[in-house]
Amino acid sequence: MSVENKIARLMRNTGPARFFIPLGIFLIIFGVLMFGFNTKDFIQTTGKITAVEDVTEDKNNKEYDVSFTYIADGKELQGTFSNLSGSFSVGDEITVYYDPTDPNRISNSRGAGFEAPLIIAAGVAAIGFGLFRTLKAFRKSKELDDAIPTKDADVRSNFAGYKNAPGVEEYYFRFDGNALKPGYIIEDADRKELYVGKMLKNSLVGARVFEFSDRTTGTVEEHEVGHTVTATYNDEFFSAESTFKFDGVNIWDVLHQRGIRISTDMHSKFPYFIYEVTKNGNAFARIETSSIYVHEDEEAQHKIVVPYGKMYYRCWTDSEDLELLFLTVFAITETEQAVVD
Repeated sequence: MSVENKIARLMRNTGPARFFIPLGIFLIIFGVLMFGFNTKDFIQTTGKITAVEDVTEDKNNKEYDVSFTYIADGKELQGTFSNLSGSFSVGDEITVYYDPTDPNRISNSRGAGFEAPLIIAAGVAAIGFGLFRTLKAFRKSKELDDAIPTKDADVRSNFAGYKNAPGVEEYYFRFDGNALKPGYIIEDADRKELYVGKMLKNSLVGARVFEFSDRTTGTVEEHEVGHTVTATYNDEFFSAESTFKFDGVNIWDVLHQRGIRISTDMHSKFPYFIYEVTKNGNAFARIETSSIYVHEDEEAQHKIVVPYGKMYYRCWTDSEDLELLFLTVFAITETEQAVVD
């Protein structure tokens, strides 16, 4: 896997940490500051209003600065509460709480004393969760890397000249939206359909139902495909993650369990994206985005060389497992990631 891909994966998987750790630090600092103005032990007394100033900015919400005198430790002191809501008049009484160790420290309310510890505890919990997600992301990255027994350089050497290697066949993956049952098709160079995935049931809520047909073996199976879900943290390009459920399981987990790993980068060979696919550490397939005319002669005839998007690909493989090849390209085309795991 390229360094760029590893960084993208790590940035994406540590997205929650980059939110919860700063949040936790903020909560701890705020809680400590609240300890500095803990009113739990303040003493209640009664003050007498000496002045009322209207400081209203919103006509629908009256606010006042209220000045008053109050008695603390047998002494008459002066104080002011700002931005109070309610009705106040000179000569009215007002409740005042003062610090017995410093009577000039006053408040118009007395806290129960548990708010600051709760806020600090919430901050510690947020940092703990962020660190847990970070360690989990590193562990996941290591597990994914360990799933490939060969080194990146060895894997890349396997793809050198892969297209023209003995036993490697070229196939075409295209979207068929004109049929009654839209879906995807793998064809050979003679446009013979080898593997077809047609949507039997569409659904705005819940999974869609696809029928996968291997025309080379006659095998037909139905699968539930959940709708694509994309999550982005902090609007960072590297944090984009896209996946869908295949028979109730994350599609990338399905492919990982079958030994599939996909290597690409953010640029590939512009304007094409190139995916080098390994199975259990060995070269399995090379996949390239293609124009809508996936066959070479059609592409030349229509003079279209710019890829059409997520629906058309050219594939090279020496494997006869078309079902796994189809599922791999299906996962790429149904999600929105340029960098995949």
